[in-house]
Amino acid sequence: MPVPPDATLSDVGEFGLISELVALFTQGEHVLVGPGDDAAVLRIKGGHVVVSTDLMVEGRHFRRDWATAEDVGHRAAAQNLSDINAMGGRAHSLTVGLAAPPDLPAAWALDFARGFAAECALVGASVVGGDLTRASEVVIAVTVIGACTQAPVLRSGARPGEVLALCGRQGWAAGGLAVLGRGFRSPRALVEAYRRPEPPYDAGRTAAEAGATAMIDVSDGLLAEAGHLAADSGVAIDVRSGAFELAEPLQAVGAALGSDPLHLVLGGGDDHALLATFPAGSVPDGWLVVGEVLESGEPGTVTVDGAAYEGPTGWTHF
Repeated sequence: MPVPPDATLSDVGEFGLISELVALFTQGEHVLVGPGDDAAVLRIKGGHVVVSTDLMVEGRHFRRDWATAEDVGHRAAAQNLSDINAMGGRAHSLTVGLAAPPDLPAAWALDFARGFAAECALVGASVVGGDLTRASEVVIAVTVIGACTQAPVLRSGARPGEVLALCGRQGWAAGGLAVLGRGFRSPRALVEAYRRPEPPYDAGRTAAEAGATAMIDVSDGLLAEAGHLAADSGVAIDVRSGAFELAEPLQAVGAALGSDPLHLVLGGGDDHALLATFPAGSVPDGWLVVGEVLESGEPGTVTVDGAAYEGPTGWTHF
């Protein structure tokens, strides 16, 4: 359906806008996977190039009073490196665009760069260029380039009868954000998880080598990302709530806020864990089976313990 001329971004929604934008960009013969997955995949002589871009906007994705410049640098790099990880690849190069107010301390920009570089070093990636310009608030734009040593794992390969598995910490960053939003700084472990996520950088390649059929980075919420796998694969997915360990810090935040800590796990983002589907019996070490791809059910739907989930499923940008 065409977008009405008076529609706003809020009216159209993030994914409605993305679908309209994708239709405007013609893909050349060198494009193996275009917009719509965690990263694009380009054909080159002797392999694939994997590319992704992400943005961080002050006041929307971070606050300078909640995190140091180095923390923001780590987060900006992590969310981009994780997209390549989710394809079963490894990042090797990044470019960074920084727009900032003229009165931003130069020390902030330098500390941001130090944190960004330190996170990139965890995977051996290099910052190979970028741009600086003036803006009313800090805006960070990152493009990451990587490679796959095997066929990239897309979101569209899940099949009925397979299992859904998770690798990495989940719900901790959401707990930290909830704490900071209430003006507190503890549990410290959750606040630090929000400030500096710890993506499982080796897990993507391991999953690909083990035969993962579909995979995604959990940036906006576990159920929301499971929904992308279900929609792109044309399957129904059921998540088992009892599969998750609710660590003590999550329980403490739940008790303090009067909410179910499971909501943080199922609906929270920013930990950049990986969610993938595997044929039964092929889940590698370090991955936790948290659900299954159903033999029946409405394609594109995600349930929890066999029923529709009434809690938050993830972050929406508009």
